[in-house]
Amino acid sequence: MPPGMKYWDDCVDPEDMLAMWSHVDVRKEWIAAGEAPGSKVHMSRNPDGHPYLTQTEMRAVAELIIGRHFKRRLDPSMICAIAEIESHRQPLAHRYEPKLKEASTGLMQVLASTAEWLVKDMSFNAYSADMLYRPFVCVYFGAAYLKWLSTYEHKRRSEEFMVRAYNSGPKHATSKFTLGYWNRYLQAKQNLPIGRELPVLESPASTPAPAHLGRQWIYWEERTSAQDMAEMWRQPDVKKEWTKAGEKPGKVRFSRDTQMRPFVTRTELKAIAGIIVSRYFTDRGISPAMLCTLADISSKRLLFGLESPTGLMQTPYTTALWLYSDLGYKSYRLRSCEDLTKPFVSMYFGAAYVSWLAGYKNRTRSDQFIVQSYRGGPLCVDSAEAGPFWLKYLDTLPEYHPRPKSQQGSCTIQ
Repeated sequence: MPPGMKYWDDCVDPEDMLAMWSHVDVRKEWIAAGEAPGSKVHMSRNPDGHPYLTQTEMRAVAELIIGRHFKRRLDPSMICAIAEIESHRQPLAHRYEPKLKEASTGLMQVLASTAEWLVKDMSFNAYSADMLYRPFVCVYFGAAYLKWLSTYEHKRRSEEFMVRAYNSGPKHATSKFTLGYWNRYLQAKQNLPIGRELPVLESPASTPAPAHLGRQWIYWEERTSAQDMAEMWRQPDVKKEWTKAGEKPGKVRFSRDTQMRPFVTRTELKAIAGIIVSRYFTDRGISPAMLCTLADISSKRLLFGLESPTGLMQTPYTTALWLYSDLGYKSYRLRSCEDLTKPFVSMYFGAAYVSWLAGYKNRTRSDQFIVQSYRGGPLCVDSAEAGPFWLKYLDTLPEYHPRPKSQQGSCTIQ
């Protein structure tokens, strides 16, 4: 049995403990349980006496690992749901796999051989491949494997493919034997305190289904508050577009693309951006046209986004949570990544992030700095992706607002 599983401090590095104490929900939970900063933190025990992570602790570890090492491109809820069904959040969970003649270990039930392969061949080397019973170590390698699966054979893979492949390997992701695992995963995810509301699928699919197909929202009213819907109907261009399409108050349908993915039209997007800016950011100098353009090139105006299910603005959930918890942007409630698929919520947190970038380090920043930083953060303003993202922004901006001649050709980053 690995030593030191009575206290968190015995299986977590000091910097990770500091990060856990800095997490708002964890700090609140630990203090309520009688723990104190500077003293060792007791690990919770189940009725059998085995150590386990609370759901709050599990969520925090997932968010910290994803934020540090995976550019916030994995969903913490996915990590939490897999840990729930693999180990019941027990770091000492140990399961022998007869076919592999090897045991899986820890919260994410990672094989030692898989962890070693990820380190040596895939360069996921932030942690050593041993000591998988340590929470941060096991979550890191579980997330690394999911990241690898997300682009298996150079194709962008769906959530269903990733989860089913995590269970039995990518070559068996569409096997009927993994369908039960997928359904258990959806159930676990649905039951997370801040998890998504996803239905359990009962019929097998011959090919991986797009991630958005598990959510069959049809109407605006399912994703928008009554107040925001009333405001949308007061927008002349929106009212004209909706009325022409035969929509009526109380049951307005989302537009759908050829893959049946819901999206917002440019008219709708302009209205959302204008409403959010006029309500919450009138003194920040934020342009609705900038927000619309960022949404267009980031998500193609798809309700669930492109790269991850974080909505129109594709603001990483961990970034939105930071804006909500630490910077006080609480005009819209944020309980899970799913909330960011609501058009007004996504636009609000996207605008909040733009506002923060515009005054980064107490300096007035150029549009180019804001746009290029929006892609991966201000520390990645000069990354390989940032330049093309800026050019794409310039190409799309005229769709929402003609660019003044004085700004054309500008390339100064401040």
